[in-house]
Amino acid sequence: MDSESWQGQQSWAPLSMGERTPGTLPRANGTPVLEFLLEGLTDVTDVKPVLFTVFLLIYVVALAGNLGIASLIALDRRLHTPMYFFLANLSLLDAAYVSNSVPQILAHLLATEQLMSYRACLTQMFFLHFLAPWECFLLTAMAYDRYAAICRPLHYLVLMGPRTRTILASVSCLLALTNALTHTLLATRLDFCGPRLITHFFCDLPPLLKLACSSTQPNELGLFFFSFLVALLPCALVVVSYFNVAVAILRIRSAEGRRKAFSTCAAHLTVVCIFYITSVLCYILPSSAYSRTRSRVFSVLYTILTPMLNPIIYSMRNKEVKRAVYKVLRREEPM
Repeated sequence: MDSESWQGQQSWAPLSMGERTPGTLPRANGTPVLEFLLEGLTDVTDVKPVLFTVFLLIYVVALAGNLGIASLIALDRRLHTPMYFFLANLSLLDAAYVSNSVPQILAHLLATEQLMSYRACLTQMFFLHFLAPWECFLLTAMAYDRYAAICRPLHYLVLMGPRTRTILASVSCLLALTNALTHTLLATRLDFCGPRLITHFFCDLPPLLKLACSSTQPNELGLFFFSFLVALLPCALVVVSYFNVAVAILRIRSAEGRRKAFSTCAAHLTVVCIFYITSVLCYILPSSAYSRTRSRVFSVLYTILTPMLNPIIYSMRNKEVKRAVYKVLRREEPM
């Protein structure tokens, strides 16, 4: 049954205890609905096997790449530096991030009905709004690391000492946790009167707000506020850091030196642009401006493709990581 049929059958009137009509769920004493129906990626049956294969491949590559990078950094003492400390954290985070959505997407591509319980929906939404902001803050910390390495190389090890790294990682986690708890607790206060079709391929807050028959103003204010806290503000700090980096690079007299300095930042800038732009566009707009097509495209980019690409664009062209790979495989290091 397509999404229009489901939506046409949904009723906004509250249901009495035990009452059930097509497209609605029973509701007792104002408690939330028991399950939601996800619209999924597509209604075309013939396309689902192709999508399943593609997303399974992406998931395997993302897990293998991120867990492999984290393992290499842990095993090779030469990689125990500030930059690789943050990269190891980012790799583990990306492995968890992609695992929050892709297994559920794969299961729903094989299922006839794409159902998700109320608790599972809130759990997935919690981890989404916990892991994504945490990645924003880690990307900001990595931008500061590049600033310290290029602009203040003589003080780099002091500026990025173990205490500083621990503080940056801990504060990033705490702020992300605050964001996730706020959105999840506000979502538990919403009243769902019957409509259960989430017009997305995973449980996210903007499409969930479309189903509420109570006021969503606190939720939208929370989205708007935390979009600045966890996306726009860190993005501004990244811009400031790289402005100083660009000035420092332009002062380097050697063209080869400028090229090498820029190459250490290009990968990070690429990921920042993809991740920040897509996540901000998804969450800063109110639910009334929500677009299914736009949200799906951006969501695939920042929740699935970015975690897969991070190990490649951050590390696979890095000579130190290549040496670590050859060491683990007990092969002769490349010249």
